[in-house]
Amino acid sequence: MKLTRISAAICVAALFLVFAAQAMATKYVALGDSYSWGTGTRTFFEPSCQRSVYAYPYLLHEAHPTWTFVDAACSGATTSSLLSSQVASVTSDTNWVTYTIGGNDAGFSSVITECALPGWASNCTGAINTAQGIIKNTLPGRLDEVNNAIKSRAPSAKVIVLDYPHLFNGEDCNALTWFSPSEETRLNETADQLKSQLSAAATEDSLGSPKGWKMSSVARQVDAFWAKLFGSLVASTASPLK
Repeated sequence: MKLTRISAAICVAALFLVFAAQAMATKYVALGDSYSWGTGTRTFFEPSCQRSVYAYPYLLHEAHPTWTFVDAACSGATTSSLLSSQVASVTSDTNWVTYTIGGNDAGFSSVITECALPGWASNCTGAINTAQGIIKNTLPGRLDEVNNAIKSRAPSAKVIVLDYPHLFNGEDCNALTWFSPSEETRLNETADQLKSQLSAAATEDSLGSPKGWKMSSVARQVDAFWAKLFGSLVASTASPLK
């Protein structure tokens, strides 16, 4: 009986060590552009890529200090630079990957700069049309390359893709910009088009997600903290981080 108790205790201890080791071994890789690193906060711990202490990858790192954390995202990143200089951080032992990408492929910051000028000095309509054309015709193939690269490097990783928010609420409050209400509407629509392409690419089989995935089905799994931290979840191959 005594030997049995000792054996049971050893088994419990062994299981605890196994689960503890698994928790310690969790690896999280953050990929993407400035929307993954909070450039707009102006508070950076790494200035060359404008990585902020208020960005969601850093907050996740702070919330899970025992995880192995790789911050590969960088301001200005495109799908091309993600593939050439970021995705190598994703390895076979990676458990979680998050990213935002595509806005710079469409030249969204240049579009915003163009549309901020007075109407007589800019071609906002043309800039938006060009960006929307890239989003519709060019970006889908690039997103497939990104998703395939991530999944080939870490087949078991859970991948969370985040979208881009609306930048305008119908009123230009800055005295030094000249966004018209119609331009703001079209710019928000362009962000929605980005979101649609990201969602479509992330629900393809390349990410292992079922066809016909709905955003609401994932959103219902997110508790209040993660919903606030992540904002809009475009797609995930599993339940959000816990």
